[in-house]
Amino acid sequence: MKPRIQLLGDKGYQGIKHYHKFSLTPHKTTKKCPLTPQQKEDNRQLASRRVVVENIIRCLKVFRILSSRYRNRRKRFCLRFNLIAGLYNYELKLATSL
Repeated sequence: MKPRIQLLGDKGYQGIKHYHKFSLTPHKTTKKCPLTPQQKEDNRQLASRRVVVENIIRCLKVFRILSSRYRNRRKRFCLRFNLIAGLYNYELKLATSL
């Protein structure tokens, strides 16, 4: 991994900081140590950044290339995925131009 790439993860990626120092994960709360208002705000900001990516993944799953097992040639996976991403970008461009 390139060291300057920022990784945004959910609570399932809590230990990723050991492998990638530019990673961001939400703060966890416990019974003994509740979250401070600043930590809650940090979690909200991280969630608002991550929701954009999650919505794009949801739209790409409509084409079933990400949601089910890919049963075609592996050589064609990158080509087909790039074509689907291009279709999504084209649709997004049309929606923002209106």
